[in-house]
Amino acid sequence: MKSGFFDKLIKRMDRLEPGEVQHFLAELLREKGLLEKVFQALQEGVILLDHEGHVTYVNRAACHLFGFEAEQVVGKQLAEGVRGLDWKELRKPGTVVSRDLEVFYPENRFLNFYITAIDDTHEAGFVMLIRDITQTRKLTEEKIESERITALTMLAAGVAHELGNPLNSLTIHLQLMERQLKKMGKGADKLQKPLDVALGEIKRLDFIISQFLAAIRPTHPHLLRANLNELIQETSRFLKPELEQHHVKLKLELRADVPNMPVDANQLKQAFYNLIRNACQAMPEGGKLTVMSTYNDNEVIVSFQDSGKGISREHMGNLFQPFFTTRKTGTGLGLLIVRRIIREHGGEIDIESREGQGTKVTIFLPLVEKKVRMLQAGDD
Repeated sequence: MKSGFFDKLIKRMDRLEPGEVQHFLAELLREKGLLEKVFQALQEGVILLDHEGHVTYVNRAACHLFGFEAEQVVGKQLAEGVRGLDWKELRKPGTVVSRDLEVFYPENRFLNFYITAIDDTHEAGFVMLIRDITQTRKLTEEKIESERITALTMLAAGVAHELGNPLNSLTIHLQLMERQLKKMGKGADKLQKPLDVALGEIKRLDFIISQFLAAIRPTHPHLLRANLNELIQETSRFLKPELEQHHVKLKLELRADVPNMPVDANQLKQAFYNLIRNACQAMPEGGKLTVMSTYNDNEVIVSFQDSGKGISREHMGNLFQPFFTTRKTGTGLGLLIVRRIIREHGGEIDIESREGQGTKVTIFLPLVEKKVRMLQAGDD
């Protein structure tokens, strides 16, 4: 109802019949009930205050956001529950307060509230609107983090690429030196060993750079229908000499009816290769590696379970960090590459480990192709 209606009603009160008064009161109650239903339906919190800052009304959303019942706050000063709210400043004409607020009860949320006077005189009181900005804030933080990681990734990729040029030059010159040493005869034998060490270290640096670029460079899998059991068997045959060298007994428990599915065969073989090699290196004194495959209505599941030394609790949280490794000769990029490949296929990877009892790595690949999610550096 418009304020003009109330003015006319007040002026005519002494001339109204009791029936008319009852009719107008019923109309006012109807309007009040309608407004209250509107306020209760809002997802934003609404708190009404009198001119002294006492709460006169709270809607359902406000109660939910702050975790209280309306009866607990009606009649109380708002300033008692909102730290740092300057009520004297708020009562000055034209003053509006907008602030972000973190609450921890009934759950951790970030809220934004807005307080303003209902009219210029402040006699009608104030209204406070509250919005839940938790998700918005999270998305903003993720966007900033993503942009930061993208910038660092581009910088790192550029540095890695630039390092390749001097390494190639060093390799060429060391090879020329090696040829000259061979012509010098027996007197050059003492120089051959440090030369071999230098060539070996350059190859190692080149391998680290290629692994790093493979881990951070986004790729699009070339999907063709293939059988995961066959890919596992091919990878196992290729690594048979290394398994025998580490005295690792390989047991394949592959479900025969695992369906063919669209995958990039070369990428998945690279992932299986890294996981089997990791398992071998976790069992320096030999052990058992069991590779299993199965499926359900939604996904194919492949697991690699070793009987190695396991992973400590403090190391579990760093497994997918670039260059994190517990081995002197490791690059710390193997698992990062594996996860990138699996996620590019729309799948997930899970790692369970107990120190001294071994590690189990499980891969879940969707039977129905999902949207590819590109891995960003530092994602965990």
